[in-house]
Amino acid sequence: MKRQLPHRYEDIISLDNLLGAWREFIRGKRHKLDVQAFAFRLMDNILALQRDLQAGNYRHGPYRHFRLHDPKPRDIHKATVRDRLLHHAIHRILYWFYHPLFITDSYSCRLGKGTHRALNRFRALAYRVSYNHTHTCWVLKCDIKKFFASIDHEILLVILRERIPDEKITWLLRQVIPRNCSSTST
Repeated sequence: MKRQLPHRYEDIISLDNLLGAWREFIRGKRHKLDVQAFAFRLMDNILALQRDLQAGNYRHGPYRHFRLHDPKPRDIHKATVRDRLLHHAIHRILYWFYHPLFITDSYSCRLGKGTHRALNRFRALAYRVSYNHTHTCWVLKCDIKKFFASIDHEILLVILRERIPDEKITWLLRQVIPRNCSSTST
């Protein structure tokens, strides 16, 4: 039997979680006009979001598409501030449940991991595999083009449902996970 998420829908939509998500979300974004507009009526906006979630009336808004070049071109689909706040609220609950399920050598977007830790791990493994730098070893560094855009969202939802018994949480994830949309950015 797979371990089940112990949290409930109410934990995600609680005022404490939504306010905590706002504090995390706003870091580095205070100068953005859309964030400032949301913050101007912050409590009204958060309470309206919570009411929509409680009533089951929440609908995810559209994504705004734009292109970045950093250094390669990327298609970005950006949700509204309201929706990105909810993404953070969901993340605050699901992250700690799913974090231990990932392999140790997964470094992207994980607390206590990151580029520097990945490089240190690479050095240690390269040292071991090359027998103290006495043998040649090979490394494959690759990037799968449009990987996130290629994820089948229906299969993703099936996988999530295996560990999330609360039907309201799976309903919420169905609202948030975009359909027929390229990569997203929060």
